[in-house]
Amino acid sequence: MAGRVVDPIARWLVRRGVSPNTITVIGTIGSVAAPLWFMSRDQLVAAVLVTTGFCLFDLLDGTMARMRGGGTAFGGVLDSTCDRLADGAVFAAVIWWCLVVTDQPALAAGALICLVAGQVVPYVKARAEAAGLSADGGIVQRPSRLIVIGVGALLAGLGVPYALAIAVWLLAAATAVTVGQRLLAAYRSDAVKEQRR
Repeated sequence: MAGRVVDPIARWLVRRGVSPNTITVIGTIGSVAAPLWFMSRDQLVAAVLVTTGFCLFDLLDGTMARMRGGGTAFGGVLDSTCDRLADGAVFAAVIWWCLVVTDQPALAAGALICLVAGQVVPYVKARAEAAGLSADGGIVQRPSRLIVIGVGALLAGLGVPYALAIAVWLLAAATAVTVGQRLLAAYRSDAVKEQRR
């Protein structure tokens, strides 16, 4: 379904010589600026809608890379780095909203757990792969984290009580579990590797 929208746009951009890396950077700038700008003004609905729009650039750059015959090694590094920046900005905006806009320090602590654990999840995988191990999986992947926090913020912006608090604490617990799951996967992968020696 998304391909019906993304593919023609990607094809049009590729024909005009736009690189996937350019789309990655533009999408990241928007994904960083939108939540920080709108949430600091207590405009949660706008924050979610505009940030979601820029997050769709992540689908676009990958499609463009495939249409050009595959991405480059640098493109992969850039994409992963930009994903971490965008994720960090989303949760930093939630923390700012909790502390400055609504004075909810306990909820800010939950969002901080989400921020830190959300950065550790891909790090465990990357570090494991660098060591020749496998550390995939976990109950909460990047898209799921963004969907959960986005739905919570959207519902809160529409006046649903406790929606963001439920999303934050649910996500904090699930992301912490995911870190553990990936560490366990790396441990098991290492054990299998040792047995083969």
